[in-house]
Amino acid sequence: MRGALLHAVGDDKLDIRDDLALAPVGPADVRVRIRATGVCHSDLSAMSGVLPMPLPLIPGHEGAGEVLEVGDHVTTVAPGDHVIINWTPACGTCPSCVRGQPFLCMTYVLRSFSHSGFRFDGDKQAFGMAGCGTWAEEIVVPWQGAIKVDPEVPYEAAALIGCGITTGVGAVLNTAKVRPGSTVAVVGCGGVGLSVIQGARLSGATTILAIDPLESKHDLAKKVGATHACTPDQLMDTIATLTGGQGFDYGFEVVGKSQAIMTAWQATRRGGDVIVVGAGAMDDTVPLTAFSLLFEGKNLLSSLYGGSDVRRDFPFLAGLYKAGKLDLDSMISSRIRLTDLNDAVANLKSGEVLRQIVVID
Repeated sequence: MRGALLHAVGDDKLDIRDDLALAPVGPADVRVRIRATGVCHSDLSAMSGVLPMPLPLIPGHEGAGEVLEVGDHVTTVAPGDHVIINWTPACGTCPSCVRGQPFLCMTYVLRSFSHSGFRFDGDKQAFGMAGCGTWAEEIVVPWQGAIKVDPEVPYEAAALIGCGITTGVGAVLNTAKVRPGSTVAVVGCGGVGLSVIQGARLSGATTILAIDPLESKHDLAKKVGATHACTPDQLMDTIATLTGGQGFDYGFEVVGKSQAIMTAWQATRRGGDVIVVGAGAMDDTVPLTAFSLLFEGKNLLSSLYGGSDVRRDFPFLAGLYKAGKLDLDSMISSRIRLTDLNDAVANLKSGEVLRQIVVID
């Protein structure tokens, strides 16, 4: 089968191959034919080494497809079902799962560093990003990694729910629990940032400020729910205009940089909530003083995978899309083929594109 292989961190080009094969399907596994998969900034982070992954690697973690085969012990899905890929499968028995935080489960995350899901060039092993590897035509995942979805939801929209939408909307609904009538600032207007904006709109926020240095992204941010938009250098004037200089009730960072976290901190009022959503590097230190942490009274929260239980949230978000409450179609900047992935990666690095979706017939 076809797929995109990364041989080493920092490689300029992916190796687009047609000789990939899958590891055998185990009794608790599901084999999925990928029909749509997103090109996400986290994929770039895996390719650059910011997010450590085993090598050689098939990138891709935001995907949806059709079940082709299930192991003997699988009862949750059957061949022919439409599914969304969950890149953090929850084992259900570890302390994180038992306390109701399945998004923190490390069981299958750790397994992904030792279990190679692909073969190439004969019997050489390759790994899937986060145990997935959706930049291939087929993948094998644990049954917890394939969540059934309404077949009326298009594969492209379902793929977005698999990461960007769940991460962004979940950060608002699950982590911050934004209250109706609140004010919200969002730093970064990529796919996840726009998802945060949509979540704020769904929550009834009355003022939603989109902050991004690229003014070309401001119009789309307003289309999906932002009431105002500015560049970072306009932020102080905007805070004065929109909040009387007090700052916003909630500040979301959706870039994965310490500078962006500080921008969100600056935008948030005393006693407000600052929510870190972006995936940053291990050596990127946030320069907050002990004085500020105490006396500004702000709550610094992290939101991993939107604090979601995907068994609940994937169908919930799909329902919002079907009801016209979530605009997923506007977030797709282009539909491409697997063979276009090198161009897609270059486009994403430029910062001008939103979500490029690989469509696999």
